[in-house]
Amino acid sequence: QAHLVESGGGRGHPGGSLILSCVAHGRSWNFLAAGWFRQAPGKEREAISCIKRRDGGSFYSASVKGRFTISKDYSTNTVYLQMTNLQPEDTAIYFCASDPNNWADCRLREDQYDLWGQGTQVTVSS
Repeated sequence: QAHLVESGGGRGHPGGSLILSCVAHGRSWNFLAAGWFRQAPGKEREAISCIKRRDGGSFYSASVKGRFTISKDYSTNTVYLQMTNLQPEDTAIYFCASDPNNWADCRLREDQYDLWGQGTQVTVSS
């Protein structure tokens, strides 16, 4: 059964960096757009980044643009989220998700994604 597994969460310091990974099992990122989402305590889940199926084109929410970078490694079937200049407001559970429908684009919309990982906690504090 297809599933996604996130890893790399943990504690970061303000101004520091973390990298999250999302490995797809039973699916190939060659044929899927990917998205990263996060949910902070007491808040709704927020779409923060997505990457297209093959050409590496990506989009970011205003809250992370310029600080986070999404990428794919097709050899390991992994999507990464490089997070830099972390801020306390980045504290959240981070989820990756796959979108099988958008072959030439990616969307920062939850309803485009059909398979979700279990989430990984990121806590930013000094």
